[in-house]
Order: sequence, then C-alpha cells, then structure tokens
Amino acid sequence: MSTGVILLNMGGPNSLDEVELFLKNMFDDKNILPLNKPLRKFVASMIIKKRLNEAKANYEALGGKSPLTEISQSLAKKIEKRLNLPVRLAMRYVPPFANKALEEFKKMGIKKIILFPMYPHYSTTTTLSSVEDIELRLKELNYTPKVEVIEPYYDDLEFIKIQAELIKEALGDKNPKEFDLIVSAHSLPMSIIFSGDPYEKQINANFSALKIYLQMIGVEFKNFTLAYQSKVGKDDWLEPNLADTLRHPKSLKALIFPISFTIDNSETIFELGVEHFEIAKKIGFSEYILSRCPNDKEEFVEFISNRLKSALA
Repeated sequence: MSTGVILLNMGGPNSLDEVELFLKNMFDDKNILPLNKPLRKFVASMIIKKRLNEAKANYEALGGKSPLTEISQSLAKKIEKRLNLPVRLAMRYVPPFANKALEEFKKMGIKKIILFPMYPHYSTTTTLSSVEDIELRLKELNYTPKVEVIEPYYDDLEFIKIQAELIKEALGDKNPKEFDLIVSAHSLPMSIIFSGDPYEKQINANFSALKIYLQMIGVEFKNFTLAYQSKVGKDDWLEPNLADTLRHPKSLKALIFPISFTIDNSETIFELGVEHFEIAKKIGFSEYILSRCPNDKEEFVEFISNRLKSALA
C-alpha cells in the first residue's frame, strides 16, 4: 500500500482541559493573527484571558467536548472502507495532530499522501494553515512522500446537491415559501480579505450556485440571505453579521444553513443552535430551524471518495 489520505481540519477540544490548548494554538497561528511573533503572543494572551471561561462554559453545554473529532473519525473509517486506503485525521489545534498520522504513514512506507481539506472554500486561515503544518511536520520527520492537495470543492455540483439535500431534510414537510433561508458562513477580518484571500469570492459563488440549484429543483424560499458569524474583536470583518440579520428580519420564519462547515462543531451546534436561536426567540421568530452539516453522511462519503479516486488515477 503506497498511498495514504489525511483529512485536514482545525479540530475541536476533546475535553474541557483542551479548550485552553485549542485557543492558544489557534491564536498563535500566523495565518489567524498575521502579526510578528512577540505581538501575536501578547494579543493572543489577551484574547484567551477574555474568552477562556466563556469558551469552557460553551463546551460544557455541549457535553464537555466538541463533536468534531468523533464525527471525523467515523467519516474517515467509512472512506477507508470504501477505498481500501489508510485514512487519518490531522487537526490543526488539538489532537490528533498531523505528526501522529505522518509518523504512522512513514512506518507504513506510504509514498504518496493525499490531503483532503474539510474546508470547501480556500483561505489562508484554514487550508493554507493546515497544509503548511503538514509541510513543517514532514521536515521534522525527515519524511519526503509526494503530497497532493485536493482543490476547493465549493462549486462542485455534487457538493451543491449535498448541501441542497441537507436543507430539504431540515425543512421537512414545511413550505419553503414561508421561510427565509439564511446561509451562514464563518466570517474573516477584512484585512485578510484585502490581502488577497479568495474566501469571500468563493463563499459568494457557493451561495449563488446553491440558490440557483434550489430554484431548479423547485425549492423556493421567501428570501435568500447570506450572513457571517463568529466575529472576534472590534476590527472590520465580513458582513452582514448574522446576529444583525436576525435582529432585522424580513420574515419571522428562518432556516439557517452553515455553508462553510462540513462537520458539526461548537460554531454550528452551540453558536447557531443555541446563541443565535436565543436572539431569534427574543425577536419573536415563530420558527428557527438549523440544518446539520454533511458530517459522515453516505452521500458525503461518496463525494469525498470520488474526489480521492480522481487523485489516485
């Protein structure tokens, strides 16, 4: 066996003890905070001091951990079974870290590694950060396999179909014409966008393609809206902000779809499912429905497997 697959993601705390580690590693990432190292460490310490207790409380409400690792492990096993190739995880900020998978692949004699970013849209803060981490760990291990990175798939029709099906599942037998579809993407600082990061353009393209496909299959919502979540700090970030969108509703029935996530995590289950639900409730929404992410659904397993088969050809 000469080829191995690694699924790349940021990761999520596997226990309350890992919450601080997650925050420290995330805000020490030069792609997240593009500052010189001393200043980055200072700013990171301020952010962590302010956010740690609240973050722990949020994860405690989720049962003491993020569901991301467990779902990702299930996904990896399903892909592995389908392709008969070793599939491992490499989380950026908490275990399982990249070095674990790479050490295992080196011992197995793997000559080619295919990296599959669990981020549909490319950003320096996500895909680039994860790929650079892999490159660094390979150097540390003196391991030189051929490495191939799967391209962004936000505009792949099969992926758009999966997103549309998730929206239909969340809607159930309700009439979409009575609902606003609010597509929520993780926000980014405008300074990163202005530096040339393609994330916003790819989010807009994904949003447009999803809207067109839903209309093609006869799923017509009252309104289609794109909003951004998870802003940190006072700098300018991508807008409109989801909380502001909910506070100025076009309709009091909304279905929220997390377009930039493929695996459910605290930012979908807690931020969208609890915090923003509370905002909607106070405003007087009569219905607030949250769609799940693709997670380890068989359709997503098949989609990833087909993408990987193309790289294997």
